[in-house]
Amino acid sequence: MKVDHNTIAHLERLAKLKFSEEEKGKMLQDFEKIVGFVDQLNELDTTGIDPQVYVNEEFDHYRKDEAEILVSKEEALKNAAKKDSFYIRVPKVLK
Repeated sequence: MKVDHNTIAHLERLAKLKFSEEEKGKMLQDFEKIVGFVDQLNELDTTGIDPQVYVNEEFDHYRKDEAEILVSKEEALKNAAKKDSFYIRVPKVLK
Protein backbone atom coordinates (compact mmCIF):
# COMPACT_ATOMS: atom_id res chain seq x y z
CA MET A 1 0.00 0.00 0.00
CA LYS A 2 1.32 3.39 -0.94
CA VAL A 3 0.85 6.22 1.53
CA ASP A 4 0.98 9.72 0.09
CA HIS A 5 -0.50 13.16 0.67
CA ASN A 6 -3.76 12.08 -1.01
CA THR A 7 -4.12 9.24 1.52
CA ILE A 8 -3.59 11.67 4.41
CA ALA A 9 -6.13 14.10 2.88
CA HIS A 10 -8.64 11.25 2.49
CA LEU A 11 -8.17 10.22 6.14
CA GLU A 12 -8.56 13.85 7.15
CA ARG A 13 -11.92 14.01 5.35
CA LEU A 14 -13.10 10.68 6.76
CA ALA A 15 -12.20 11.66 10.33
CA LYS A 16 -13.60 15.18 9.80
CA LEU A 17 -10.37 16.68 11.16
CA LYS A 18 -8.06 19.47 10.04
CA PHE A 19 -4.28 19.01 10.15
CA SER A 20 -1.55 21.57 9.62
CA GLU A 21 1.06 20.87 6.95
CA GLU A 22 3.55 19.97 9.69
CA GLU A 23 1.11 17.45 11.19
CA LYS A 24 0.40 16.00 7.76
CA GLY A 25 4.12 15.52 7.17
CA LYS A 26 4.57 13.78 10.53
CA MET A 27 1.54 11.56 9.90
CA LEU A 28 2.91 10.64 6.47
CA GLN A 29 6.20 9.54 8.06
CA ASP A 30 4.39 7.56 10.76
CA PHE A 31 2.11 5.80 8.25
CA GLU A 32 5.09 4.92 6.05
CA LYS A 33 6.79 3.30 9.06
CA ILE A 34 3.63 1.34 9.92
CA VAL A 35 3.06 0.15 6.35
CA GLY A 36 6.76 -0.75 6.06
CA PHE A 37 6.50 -2.91 9.18
CA VAL A 38 3.38 -4.66 7.88
CA ASP A 39 5.13 -5.28 4.55
CA GLN A 40 7.96 -6.98 6.46
CA LEU A 41 5.41 -9.27 8.10
CA ASN A 42 3.92 -10.11 4.68
CA GLU A 43 7.33 -11.41 3.56
CA LEU A 44 7.34 -14.15 6.22
CA ASP A 45 6.54 -17.70 5.14
CA THR A 46 3.57 -18.80 7.24
CA THR A 47 2.63 -21.97 5.38
CA GLY A 48 1.81 -24.80 7.77
CA ILE A 49 1.37 -22.47 10.74
CA ASP A 50 -2.07 -22.46 12.35
CA PRO A 51 -3.51 -19.05 13.19
CA GLN A 52 -3.29 -18.28 16.89
CA VAL A 53 -6.71 -17.76 18.37
CA TYR A 54 -5.74 -17.91 22.05
CA VAL A 55 -2.62 -16.54 23.70
CA ASN A 56 -2.26 -19.53 26.01
CA GLU A 57 -3.34 -23.13 25.92
CA GLU A 58 -5.87 -22.78 28.73
CA PHE A 59 -9.51 -22.56 27.80
CA ASP A 60 -12.43 -21.27 29.80
CA HIS A 61 -14.76 -24.01 30.90
CA TYR A 62 -18.26 -22.68 31.05
CA ARG A 63 -21.08 -24.29 32.92
CA LYS A 64 -24.12 -25.36 30.97
CA ASP A 65 -26.78 -22.70 30.75
CA GLU A 66 -29.63 -24.46 32.47
CA ALA A 67 -32.64 -22.73 33.99
CA GLU A 68 -33.22 -23.44 37.64
CA ILE A 69 -35.40 -21.93 40.33
CA LEU A 70 -33.24 -20.54 43.12
CA VAL A 71 -35.90 -18.59 45.00
CA SER A 72 -39.57 -19.39 45.16
CA LYS A 73 -42.15 -16.71 44.35
CA GLU A 74 -43.22 -16.57 47.97
CA GLU A 75 -39.67 -16.05 49.21
CA ALA A 76 -39.03 -13.33 46.62
CA LEU A 77 -42.23 -11.46 47.53
CA LYS A 78 -41.80 -11.87 51.29
CA ASN A 79 -39.55 -8.80 51.73
CA ALA A 80 -40.99 -6.66 48.93
CA ALA A 81 -42.19 -3.22 50.07
CA LYS A 82 -45.04 -3.27 47.53
CA LYS A 83 -46.39 -6.29 45.75
CA ASP A 84 -49.26 -7.15 43.45
CA SER A 85 -50.22 -10.84 43.51
CA PHE A 86 -47.13 -12.41 41.88
CA TYR A 87 -45.12 -9.23 41.08
CA ILE A 88 -42.97 -6.72 42.96
CA ARG A 89 -44.24 -3.18 42.36
CA VAL A 90 -41.63 -0.51 41.67
CA PRO A 91 -41.95 3.23 41.03
CA LYS A 92 -42.62 4.32 37.46
CA VAL A 93 -39.37 5.29 35.73
CA LEU A 94 -40.68 6.46 32.34
CA LYS A 95 -42.68 9.60 31.75
